[in-house]
Formats: sequence, C-alpha cells, structure tokens
Amino acid sequence: MSETAAPVLLQTVQGGVALLVMNRPERMNALNNDLATALLGALQKISEDESVRVVVLTGAGRAFCAGGDLGVIGKGREANNIKELEPILRAGMGAVLKIRTMPQPVIAAVNGPAAGAGMNIALAADIRISAEEAAFGQNFAKVGLFPDYGGTYFLPELVGPSKAAEMFYTGDMIDAKTALQLGLVNRVVPAAQLEAEVKTFATKIAIGPPMAIRAVKKVLFANQKEALERSLEAEVVHQMKCFASEDCLEGIRAFFEKRTPKFQGR
Repeated sequence: MSETAAPVLLQTVQGGVALLVMNRPERMNALNNDLATALLGALQKISEDESVRVVVLTGAGRAFCAGGDLGVIGKGREANNIKELEPILRAGMGAVLKIRTMPQPVIAAVNGPAAGAGMNIALAADIRISAEEAAFGQNFAKVGLFPDYGGTYFLPELVGPSKAAEMFYTGDMIDAKTALQLGLVNRVVPAAQLEAEVKTFATKIAIGPPMAIRAVKKVLFANQKEALERSLEAEVVHQMKCFASEDCLEGIRAFFEKRTPKFQGR
C-alpha cells in the first residue's frame, strides 16, 4: 500500500482505552502536516468522548517519532518558502496542548527513537513507558532549528534548566536507561514486553475512578494551560526566525549530505 493510501494515524478503542498509532513507519513516523493535523483532530474528538478513560500514544514500526520530516521541511527551506513550516508547528502546538489539557490521562508508549518534536510529544504525555531500545534527543540544534512542540516548557520542568540546556545546545541523543535516570520516563521495559506492559497499566487506570483521576490530571497539568500556551507561542516565533536563517539551510543540507554543518550565525 502506498504512503498516500495508508492512514497516517491509526486509532482503536477497547475497554475505555484509546490507542493512537502514528503511522508513517517508512519515515520513522516523522511529522508532516497530515500527521500533525490528524493527531490534533483525533485528540480533540477523544477529549469529548466520555467512554474513553485513557489514551495511549505510540508509533508504528521501529520508531516512536523522528520529529519533523526534514524531507518536507528541507524542500520548503530550499525553495525559500518560509511559511511552509508554520502549519506543522500550529497543529503540533494544538496537539501537545490537547494532550496536557484533555480530561483523560495520556500514556506515551515510546517504542523506539523519539527525536525533536517527537520527543516533545512524548514529554507532553502524563506518563511515559519506554522500550529499552528507545532513544531521546532534542536534535534541533543539529539543523539550526529551535525546540518546538512544547520542548522549552516540558524538558526543564522534568530535568531542570541546566540539563535541558545541555540537551538543547548539543542535540545529542540519550538512551532509555539515561532517560529513566533523569526522570524523563516512568519505566523502561524490553521491547517485546512494551505492548503488554502498557496495556496492563492503561487498564489499571481505566478501571479506576474517572472523576478523581480527571481531577488529579487537571491539578497536575491542565491548570498550567496559560503558561504552556505562552511557551508554545514563543517557540513558533523563534522557530520561524531560525527556519529563515542561512544556518538552518546549511544544517539541513549537511544532514542529507551526511557531513558536519558549518554554522555562520546568520
């Protein structure tokens, strides 16, 4: 089946648990406008469905989400179509904001690499369960871009500003064990056990008292909506400036040419 024929997001509901699967496995579930928009739309509908008590978000194939699709983003930058990126950013803003503010708890089942915006989608979730093979990275700096999808809000909240700065400045990946030590994930399990582990955990929450659980989520996460909105808006402003830079063009070219970029600061 061709990429255009396959739905970019798969959705099932069973036993009060909604499962959302980002489904661009041949692109490591990299975010294009279709996937970001589909994710936002699905989360919006689920948030209004009283029968859904828990949401699980994961990726098809070997990755959770590789972040923004550099093939799509790079074409826009090469053509100097600076506005190409904004719809993906806006849809992503809406998706992570919905994850944080929707009544239902959201579990990210991180089955493989979660990079850039993909990592930040995972960080938006209430809880993260990771496969041992997963890896995490804020690799925006590698291509001259600014952290988006809530990264500047979520990451320092979890690991503190100094460690967040290290991850943002270098763009280096960390393994699942390190992510657990930093408190980025709640638990790490062998890949073969991830699906069963997440299903058991989600079911435990789904059979719990929904009024109490939703109230706890509101206090922990949803009450921070205004601060998160400010961060998301600031990210778009900075990201669009960085996207228009020569450094971004150089970074994306270097990525595809498999060489070290030469950033000039302009």
